[in-house]
Amino acid sequence: MTALWAIFRLILRDQRTAILRGIALSLIVLVMGVALLGLSGWFITAAAAAGLAGAGAVFDVFRPSAMVRFLALGRAAARYGERMLTHDATLRALEALRLRVLAAHLSAPYATMIRVRGAQALNRLTADIDALDGVPLRLVLPVLAGISTQLLALVALWVLVAPAVALWVVGGYVLGAAVTFGWMARTTVPLSRRAEAAAQAFRTRLIDLIRARRDLAVYGRLVAQRDAVLAADDRRRNLRRLLDRAERRAGTALGVVGTVVAAGALGIGLMLVQAGQVQPAFAALGFFAALALAETLAPLRRAVSDLGRMADAARRVRRDLAEPASAKPSEVKPRAEAVLPVAEAVDLRVADLTLVRADTPIPVMSGLSFAVGRGETVAITGASGVGKSTLLLAIAGLHPVAAGHITLGGRAVADWSEADLRGLLTLLPQRSTLMTGTVAEALRLANPVGDVRLWQVLEAVQLDQVIRNKGGLSARIGPRGEGLSGGEARRLTLARALLRNPDLLLLDEPTEGLDEATAFAVLQGVRRLLPEAVLLIAAHRQVETDFADRVLNLS
Repeated sequence: MTALWAIFRLILRDQRTAILRGIALSLIVLVMGVALLGLSGWFITAAAAAGLAGAGAVFDVFRPSAMVRFLALGRAAARYGERMLTHDATLRALEALRLRVLAAHLSAPYATMIRVRGAQALNRLTADIDALDGVPLRLVLPVLAGISTQLLALVALWVLVAPAVALWVVGGYVLGAAVTFGWMARTTVPLSRRAEAAAQAFRTRLIDLIRARRDLAVYGRLVAQRDAVLAADDRRRNLRRLLDRAERRAGTALGVVGTVVAAGALGIGLMLVQAGQVQPAFAALGFFAALALAETLAPLRRAVSDLGRMADAARRVRRDLAEPASAKPSEVKPRAEAVLPVAEAVDLRVADLTLVRADTPIPVMSGLSFAVGRGETVAITGASGVGKSTLLLAIAGLHPVAAGHITLGGRAVADWSEADLRGLLTLLPQRSTLMTGTVAEALRLANPVGDVRLWQVLEAVQLDQVIRNKGGLSARIGPRGEGLSGGEARRLTLARALLRNPDLLLLDEPTEGLDEATAFAVLQGVRRLLPEAVLLIAAHRQVETDFADRVLNLS
């Protein structure tokens, strides 16, 4: 519940005016509904009693009937306004919440970011945020409006009818709701969590089936994957049926509570009428008000049914929003102007560097020192796991330094502002992402340049003829580079990196999947486009070490 309340506070902060107006209108709707039914009951009973007493000619029917019409029309208008305000405010708040979660992912430390898979991040932005629309609409607003209406009804029935009727009606609904919803929550909270997990499993398996259908068919696993998808769908449907059954049972229990409360109010009212303490019309008012107050409980069934799903979603989203804040690096000073001579602006120096693995004290390397000047190419070699990729991450400011110094242009990497650092260096990791779109769109993510420049970088990575054969810059590629071979996709991401025109280019196994001749031509093309840049290559092939000016062995 703490996470749910935290999410509601965010929504309230974003849309305070609309949410408060929605709460007020929700209360008006419930109060008008109770007043409408209570007044109608009073009016009918009072008119009948006046007729039996022979006072029908002098009984005022105009003001009560006008009030009935006013309450009926006012309730409809308030309901419309409440739905418009609360739904609009909720949708706007969820949009802001999505942007917050997305910004949190984008600003998270690299070690956190790489643990978030695409499907997980997408789930936070879609399913989890969608689940949270019920926090204001089906949970907080109905609870606040229902409690307020019950309190107002307690006061009104106490004054207009009798304390016994007021206590019976309100006490009966509060106790009945607590028992019913408590019993329901014990069943639905774990069920809704399991149902949501089953829905996510179904979605994941279906997406895997669609994306990998060719490979599954080649390896003879297509039917097995289809059966797994259908099995997940069956589990999801079965759990939804159990949830629906529990919700219907709760609805039945609430109906029984409403009937018992209304019958008790009628019985108490009849006894008070027989004792001469209450007029029949006011006893009828208490009975019909008791019937109308059942509306304060009905909206909460859906909220309790989805409580487990909403609570889990709120915890995950709250964690996503909190993690970057807790892991945010200290503020860095803005980049100073003309601090260093231009000739030394891109020198890289590493002194007594010690790096440790994330979340462990185990050192990856220690006491490492080297320097790289402008226009120089250095290949970093060593056994797998020795820390080549970690060193590149540390130079790029994406991995913490345990000891020692990394300076770029005479300044520690940590002292560069994020924008200036990214403008100065570019890292091409082992795994880079290509999204659905055209070749030109994939490249212009790095720099919105013209077609001539795009063909230049494609030629540098030996990909120009391949792209022409596929239809040119307007050729479409699928998700994760579908339609390109592994080597082609790798070279396209390298071309995208070159469009950044970095002074320091960090390459992690850039020629993977290429034959030696093509690999050497690609490296030559990179140097031709960036003649003054520092190139640092995490190398695992001889062609990369042969191309380098010198080799740094970490073994």
